[in-house]
Amino acid sequence: MGEFKEFAMKGNVVDLAVGIVVGGAFGKIVTSFVNDIIMPPVGLLLGGVDFKDLMVVLKPAAGEVPAVAIRYGAFLNVLLDFIIVAFAIFMVVKAMNRMKRKEVKEEPKAEEAKKQKK
Repeated sequence: MGEFKEFAMKGNVVDLAVGIVVGGAFGKIVTSFVNDIIMPPVGLLLGGVDFKDLMVVLKPAAGEVPAVAIRYGAFLNVLLDFIIVAFAIFMVVKAMNRMKRKEVKEEPKAEEAKKQKK
């Protein structure tokens, strides 16, 4: 039990847990953004189509048995969600890499300045 507690209290595990929670919340925001803000105007431009309702019916509903359909509209919504999340993550990683490169360039200058002061 003590070994598990030590593992769970390491910074990386806590950081990972925070990342998962924040990522889940971010995913919900992006889903709402796509479904509630982006897709309605796009559907309106395409003739008043609700993307969630776009499908190819393979077998119509019969009584209480629901229709068998390929719901490509819902798939397009999820695909757009993914593209937005992937782009946001790309931008965050790009900014972090830029800051790391800047930090690496500044380190030799800081060391040189220290040597000149002595």
